[in-house]
Amino acid sequence: MGTVFRKAWTAPLPPNAEIIVQRGKRMARYQLRNGKVRTAEVFTAADGRERIRGETKSYIAKFRDAAGYWVERPTGCTDETAARAVLAQLQRRAELVKAGVLTPEEDAASRHGAESIETNLDAWRDHLRLKGSTEHWYTQARRRVARVATDRGVKRLRDFTAATVERWLTDQTDQNMSAGTRNGYRQACVTFINWCVRAGRLTHNPLLAVAVADQRADTRRQRRALTEDELARLLDAAQRRPLADAMTVRRGEAKGQAQAKLSAATRENLLRIGRERALIYKTLVLTGLRKGELASITVGQVDLGGRDSRVPHIVLNARDEKNRRGSEIPLRADLAADIRAWLADRLALAQQAAREAEDPIPAALPTDEPLFDVPEGLIRIFDRDLVFAGLARVENRGGKDVVIKTDDRGRTIDIHALRHTFGTHLSKAGVPLRTAQAAMRHSDPSLTANVYTDPKLLDVAGAVASLPDLPLGKVERPAAAMAAR
Repeated sequence: MGTVFRKAWTAPLPPNAEIIVQRGKRMARYQLRNGKVRTAEVFTAADGRERIRGETKSYIAKFRDAAGYWVERPTGCTDETAARAVLAQLQRRAELVKAGVLTPEEDAASRHGAESIETNLDAWRDHLRLKGSTEHWYTQARRRVARVATDRGVKRLRDFTAATVERWLTDQTDQNMSAGTRNGYRQACVTFINWCVRAGRLTHNPLLAVAVADQRADTRRQRRALTEDELARLLDAAQRRPLADAMTVRRGEAKGQAQAKLSAATRENLLRIGRERALIYKTLVLTGLRKGELASITVGQVDLGGRDSRVPHIVLNARDEKNRRGSEIPLRADLAADIRAWLADRLALAQQAAREAEDPIPAALPTDEPLFDVPEGLIRIFDRDLVFAGLARVENRGGKDVVIKTDDRGRTIDIHALRHTFGTHLSKAGVPLRTAQAAMRHSDPSLTANVYTDPKLLDVAGAVASLPDLPLGKVERPAAAMAAR
């Protein structure tokens, strides 16, 4: 016979809990992460520490499964009669599995399907952490799945169907969400349900039937590559702007004018910041690294070559690469020289600081130290550098300054456009598509050729001029030929 009961629990006394007395008992009043206030009885444990205890609000069902083992399952019911009804269903299902009417997989899928989506998302997170996936990727995917479920009022996993997702996507289409963003939400949902199938929580993935939106027909952000002249202006602006901004008066009658009330140390630090930003941009353009990938690179992952005649390169770990493969990114000779000088200057500063503090003098930079300090706000910094370089402008719209960086064809420049610039200039230099694909680390050459190559920068006229000559000989007019006869 099975039974239902409320399970007792204990926990450490929450920090900042308020101790009150209710009906002669000491109680702790505390706030949960979701903001709700709870109370629980306070008692002194055997080790002398104060703890809290209580019972679960919902009943737990205890019964023998198909294999004859005692198991416990949450009923989700706060009413005992309802909990016993759930217990009867669980016992009947165990009998069906024992009789071979249901498979253990179908039973598990039925049980997990009745659980909340949040519970399954938590289990998915544990799986991804064990797998080594980045927290940023999971956080974004979870947020998207949770939004679809919340907007459509879906709480249980088995109710997260193709119709649910399609209806939500249709609503977002009506609200002018781009095809690319809608596909991102669809992919997050499909990936989540795929895991549920592999984990035995569902028998199949109904979301595979949800259509993929045509992104080519609905491109909202079309990036463009920068020309060589524009790149030179950008790098120059990145180096000069930190100092120029610091020397510019922001308020009062002298607003907009330059002033020189900066110490030598401050000037040197601002110049160093500008140099690092320019080197960050140059590295992105000459390697094709993404912003997040570059931020993950440490000093120990940089091999600048040496007597072994190895090509200077950056080792990109698989966990930090978008495709999770891991790569060696070659460095052009001038970029390797710039990085070598940058690291030498940083080492000299570290040694100087150690001398002043009378600490041991380091012989080298720590291998786990980031190669560059890639700021979280690099996207906004990049926009300001574009304005300073004359590649963008600022307009006041609705009382707010907005950076306008689109060209006459509606194409824009952002930090990821530097990767487009990398791919475009490879094509412009005549690099074979297969080689460019490897440099971009793309799995599909069409992505390299069609998305990351800006045709406006390619020498189409020169290509046409290289076609073979096709001279046209003189042909006598029919009337002249007849007169000659």
